[in-house]
Amino acid sequence: MEQLQSFPLDSAKVYFSADELTLETESGLETKKMGAWIASDPVRIHKMIVREKILQVDEFEVLRPLESKLRRADPDYYKRFVGLKLVIDYPGYSNGIVAKIPYENDPVGFYKWWRKGAHEDKVYLSLGWQIKLFQKVALMDPRMLLKKDMEVLRP
Repeated sequence: MEQLQSFPLDSAKVYFSADELTLETESGLETKKMGAWIASDPVRIHKMIVREKILQVDEFEVLRPLESKLRRADPDYYKRFVGLKLVIDYPGYSNGIVAKIPYENDPVGFYKWWRKGAHEDKVYLSLGWQIKLFQKVALMDPRMLLKKDMEVLRP
């Protein structure tokens, strides 16, 4: 029986797309080039880089293509990861704009667009970011807040 060469994760190494890596899968140990792992399991690779911080990769050759792949492979995971850095179509701007700009500069308008305009699926806001937005809107235009959002602010 032919013995396959194993390439265990080396957390000190910076991986490029042609580097091989052996990972545990449902069907046992698998060895693939980093580029193939990105194509077959982008969320897992991304979590290893960003959350677990056990995998270092080249930003231009691996990370950027990975983020592009994530956007198509798992849009919900991508939106949760990107949050307010996501480029959105927002009223008053001819091109897409980073969501954080209207969130910070026009909280009431952003709230109207996001919550009342039913664009909650377009930009993911963690509970912390939601509370900050609700607090700003409550100070600037309290009548604008929906009852359910006002209740989040009450102790």
